[in-house]
Amino acid sequence: MAIIQQNEGDYSSSETTATEALLLFQKDTNPAYKCSLFNILGINYENLYDYNNAVYYYNQAYNQADNELQKAVLKNNIAVVYMDKEDYRRSINILLPLTLKKEIPNGAENNARALDNLGYSYFLIGNAKSLDYLNQSLKIRKQIKDNFGIMASYIHFSEFYKDSKPKKSYNYARLAYEKATEINSVNTRLKSLALLVESSIGNESKKFSMLHLHINDSINKVRQKARNQFAKIKYDSKKEKEDNLKLKSQKAENALQLEQQKNRNLLLYFVVGIIIMISIFISNFLVAKNKRERIITSYNTEIRIAKKLHDELANDVYQTMAFAETQDLSTGHNKEVLLNNLDTIYSRTRNISKENSIVETGAHFLPNLKEMMSGFNTNEVNILTNGIDSINWATVENNKKITIYRVLQELLVNMKKHSQCNLVVLTFKKNENKLQIEYSDNGIGATFDEKKSRNGLQNVENRIQAIKGTVTFDTKSNKGFKVTILFPI
Repeated sequence: MAIIQQNEGDYSSSETTATEALLLFQKDTNPAYKCSLFNILGINYENLYDYNNAVYYYNQAYNQADNELQKAVLKNNIAVVYMDKEDYRRSINILLPLTLKKEIPNGAENNARALDNLGYSYFLIGNAKSLDYLNQSLKIRKQIKDNFGIMASYIHFSEFYKDSKPKKSYNYARLAYEKATEINSVNTRLKSLALLVESSIGNESKKFSMLHLHINDSINKVRQKARNQFAKIKYDSKKEKEDNLKLKSQKAENALQLEQQKNRNLLLYFVVGIIIMISIFISNFLVAKNKRERIITSYNTEIRIAKKLHDELANDVYQTMAFAETQDLSTGHNKEVLLNNLDTIYSRTRNISKENSIVETGAHFLPNLKEMMSGFNTNEVNILTNGIDSINWATVENNKKITIYRVLQELLVNMKKHSQCNLVVLTFKKNENKLQIEYSDNGIGATFDEKKSRNGLQNVENRIQAIKGTVTFDTKSNKGFKVTILFPI
């Protein structure tokens, strides 16, 4: 179950299920099971950005491994965690010995993986050795027809040539996308599309952006449905066991009552009275226990969310603070790095929120929309709406309601980050069978180039086009910022 949840991208639930399995270990449990389970936990923590726990469980798995190939695979996993932590020199120290162990039976795939990771680590520290290792890895992967490995090599080659040879980077990203589509690797399709967006221009870039947005939205929906898919199975299993225990208990009690009734009727009534009292006590105890368990479950859920916030954001915030304290922020480059770091923290925070929220499209859509917009009201910024109550929202399709909600959210976030305004006006009009939304503020505005460089505004354009609408940006700098959105309803 933990493996299936992990394959569905539900790493938190997989961690919970794996922990339940961990409690079943005995002294004589097969080490192969322990090795597998510790590896599952290592993968979960790595994807939850809890790198210390990931390394710990990979090492636990390594201690249970019974052959050299398993140990090499786990060492490779540990090196990847250090790559995620940007400790490339430590990952190199782990990977370099692995590339020399070519005598391991059936180890060609892992050897190629170690060569690829080693070459990528060298690339990230600017060492010229990187290209040779990347080429060695791709050659082996093609020889053994390792499609997943070939796909990973193409991604690394695209990143390797991104700055020096954009056309070559584009070609490798295209190869990675085609291979990912062939073997249905959704995450790699998203990564290769992101590289294609960076290395292409004009309409082609917009096409890749819309495709990336579509696939990302689809996978989020699939993973949302996959969450807690085993909850009912666990509940039914537990309930069936409890029912069987109750039936057995009741059968024994009935037999005892019949035997006592034959011999001592008076004693029977006394025993029945005792049994009834015990039953009431047990019932009350079970109700209280169930209530405590619900409270503990809720508390543990809050702890997991808090832990995720700590693990994903704390290190980034600390590093950003350290960068701001130690670097000269008057230079353009350092300022850009700081802004990028802050944007990354912001994006992760939003992603955590999105994992636990959906857009209500029913009767509560309008109140929720108003509440979202009012959340951007501050002492410095006043947000006014006009005509929002005149729209018959019940006639608007659900997917368009979601688009409206997300687009207005993007515009208000963009306003908060960039506009420096103190007044925002949102106007809603119905023109025949079309809905027109006008956004305007009295901030500093944006030039065309500045607008195109903002991911949020690019998302606005892509979302509106996806529902066959149009969006017009007023690009006059220093004269406020205006957006007109029009789409059929």
